[in-house]
Amino acid sequence: MATRDEQAVEAILDRLEPVGAGDLIPLLQQIQEAYGYLPAEILEQVSERTGIPTSRMYGVITFYAQFSLAPRGRHTVRCCRGTACYVRGAKTVREAVSGALGVEEGETSEDLRFSFETVACLGTCFLAPVMMVNEQYYGMLTPERAVSALSAYT
Repeated sequence: MATRDEQAVEAILDRLEPVGAGDLIPLLQQIQEAYGYLPAEILEQVSERTGIPTSRMYGVITFYAQFSLAPRGRHTVRCCRGTACYVRGAKTVREAVSGALGVEEGETSEDLRFSFETVACLGTCFLAPVMMVNEQYYGMLTPERAVSALSAYT
């Protein structure tokens, strides 16, 4: 009898049938959407069903920043470290965010509420310093304003 996880990935594969190597990115995106990350055992199951080698999957997964091999938080916090943000105090904003979340850059909180990342640029230099929480931008930040914005997500 198939487990719930096996059933979920089978449903994804059935929707994309026939699955070829050219379908790998959409396939991985749908799996990550369903599980929140790309579990190794699920990747093995996909490889067995599709014939796509796991080595090819891992090559794609590690190349694109959108994919994660570890569980991610419900909310993704991205702080900009670009030049405009840097000269306007982004370092102190990042430090305050890190302290408030209790995680360092690239980590996910133990309760899986937050994942914290820094990015080269968020493309909103006029708002510097800026961060995003999920798809929401917060700009002209001070450390206090950044921490206050996070309180809406706890």
